[in-house]
Amino acid sequence: MKRLILITLSLVILIGIIAAQILSGKTTGDNEDFNLAVTTTFLYDMVQVLEEDVDYFDVELVIPAGEDPHVYSPTASDLRVLTEAGIVLYQGLDFEGRMMALLEHAIPVADDLASGDLEEMEDEGNIVIDPHFWFSIDLYKEAMKNLEEILSEYNPDGHAQYAENLDRYLDKLDELDEYIQTELERIPKERRILITPHDAFGYMGRDYDIAVYAPQGFSTESEVSNREITDIAQLIIDNEIPAIFVETTTNPNRMERLQEIVESEGHAVEVVSGEEYSLLSDSLAPIGAQGDNYIDMYKRNIDIIVEHLAERSDSN
Repeated sequence: MKRLILITLSLVILIGIIAAQILSGKTTGDNEDFNLAVTTTFLYDMVQVLEEDVDYFDVELVIPAGEDPHVYSPTASDLRVLTEAGIVLYQGLDFEGRMMALLEHAIPVADDLASGDLEEMEDEGNIVIDPHFWFSIDLYKEAMKNLEEILSEYNPDGHAQYAENLDRYLDKLDELDEYIQTELERIPKERRILITPHDAFGYMGRDYDIAVYAPQGFSTESEVSNREITDIAQLIIDNEIPAIFVETTTNPNRMERLQEIVESEGHAVEVVSGEEYSLLSDSLAPIGAQGDNYIDMYKRNIDIIVEHLAERSDSN
């Protein structure tokens, strides 16, 4: 409780300082119009793609790779980045959770995605929009187009190069879509059941006909009832699911608990985890690691899923 109070007080102080600096027009950056802050690794990668051969913006990332944006609490250094930036971009759809109060004057990239293509989900009794749009390639394309328009607005001279970069990247996303479809065909349809800690892969499940289950639900902060754990354990047993998956931004304990229940009933299931095998969901990998950009992240996840769900199936 004390820690929660301290976090809340710190956030209130940060909001107050930011508001005061915005109202006074005070920033410390020398070239504030060129400074661009982005909240997430996904946005950082998107900007890098469009900025190729343009290099107009000095881009800074707020939420580091490996951190969970749902529950990330901003720091004093984040305050500096946000106040010095001429432009602040965030994903929207409430993905940034605790940071939303700091982003009142920032620009969302995903808030106006086609509502008919966005999925609703239950979060502790409330109906919310699933913010994990990047696992739908069509929605990701739409967000890339939104970003191209935003960057072109602030740097009209770069519009032609932005448009060229976007067109080239959209072709790469089409190739990624084909790769995903081809690889997932290796998993028999009855085994296309993905179990992860929190519900980040709904769009992927929808687009590629995969059943997705997550005991933690939408939020990484959610509590999980014994009934939910038991139901999913029975699902694993009934469908002889060979593997369940940990994510890099979630606690592996719940997956290990599932494994214990399954094994207590005389069955076996592998918990796929560790630095090389945990799925990337709410963050890309750190720069230089496998999965540090969107396309490689998606391929890495698919490769891990197929390896662990198709392998034992093929041997039976």
